[in-house]
Amino acid sequence: MRKFFQEIKADLKFKTAGPGQKLSEPSRAPREKPKAEAAPKPRQGPTDEAQMAAAAALARMELKPKAKVASSQEAIKNQVRKELMAEAAASEKGLLAEEKDLTSPDQEGAVAPSVSGVYFICPLTGAVVRKDQKEKHLREAIRSYFSIDPVAASIMEIHTFNKDREKVRVGVETMAKYLDNIYLHPEEEKYRKIKLQNKVFQERISCLDGTHRFFQAIGFETKTLPTTEEYYVLKEEMLTKLEDLKDYKERLLSSEPVRAQLDRQLCVFKPSPEAARFELPDDFYNLTAEEIKREQRLRTEAVEKASMLRTRAMREKEEQREMRKYNYTLVRVRFPDGYILQGTFYARESVSVLYTFVREALRDDWLPFELLGPGGLKLTDENLAFNECGLVPSALLTLAWDAAVMADIQASSEEQPASPLKPELLSRVQTLS
Repeated sequence: MRKFFQEIKADLKFKTAGPGQKLSEPSRAPREKPKAEAAPKPRQGPTDEAQMAAAAALARMELKPKAKVASSQEAIKNQVRKELMAEAAASEKGLLAEEKDLTSPDQEGAVAPSVSGVYFICPLTGAVVRKDQKEKHLREAIRSYFSIDPVAASIMEIHTFNKDREKVRVGVETMAKYLDNIYLHPEEEKYRKIKLQNKVFQERISCLDGTHRFFQAIGFETKTLPTTEEYYVLKEEMLTKLEDLKDYKERLLSSEPVRAQLDRQLCVFKPSPEAARFELPDDFYNLTAEEIKREQRLRTEAVEKASMLRTRAMREKEEQREMRKYNYTLVRVRFPDGYILQGTFYARESVSVLYTFVREALRDDWLPFELLGPGGLKLTDENLAFNECGLVPSALLTLAWDAAVMADIQASSEEQPASPLKPELLSRVQTLS
């Protein structure tokens, strides 16, 4: 095609031949010596035949199939598109895997919490259980205790699993009155029968967990009397055990809820610059996930709130609200030699329990010491709670020995131990990560 257009261009360089002239020879004018250089003659357009030939050639080009070129370009585009899609899919898959790894607790380099959670010691079994398993474990332990002492187990149920303390008090006092009547008037048959559909019984006793098991354990049995109504009726043999009934009544009135003891999770760490860094699990917060998000949002408004004029009552109310955010606190006490003692406490416990906790960890528990809070502030009032001292949800304290006593000890000829902590604690010292 290029050759065809070159031929048309060449034709334009020559004039159209007249009759008897050769097409290859251009027409020439007689030679004259021009006075001045003549202007170039304008080019003439192609002939009609040439134009027709060119149009025909263009038409043939338009009619030629373009499948090869088009299909080749389309194939390239399709291939590129496939590769891009494959790359995007692989990238997305890798991103999802990366996100999964980030959320995985086993990811290498992930920040581990300072403690795995809050734990309790069951007073019945001695088992250490997580906070979220505490209620279930206690209930199972009390139910298991029925095989040992059914009366004690039912009393524990009544006091432990009924949260409304006022309802428990009223119910227990009503039950004690039933037993008193039997003890004081054993000859009166009416006192040995309790109508189950009685309004007082229904409102004060039947609504409480464990009360029916208590009556069954102390010798009552269910009977349907001729009136077609159900009663608790005391068994005849219990009339010879009236002192036992009196004892059951006293135990019922004097018992307290079974409480799992907070496990301090005592740990000793080697000296570490990471002592002031805390990563706490959700167990330490008295908030739901939504409440935590809301609190984070409110923190961003702290600057605006600080600029507002607030009354003393408003400030105290906010402080009380802040104090109630936390159920527990994680406290570390750094000794002069760098060792760190760590324990978990209730946020509302008094600081005195912390002094006891530290003293029990010492090799010589008589050594006088002080605990210094942030900024070197002495914790002198041991009756204040942790949240009242601002030591929630975590705190790093410093232990300071009595200078005079330590001077006397150092002046003595006796060789002093490397650390004041008990050897059994040092034997399981950990590295703080």
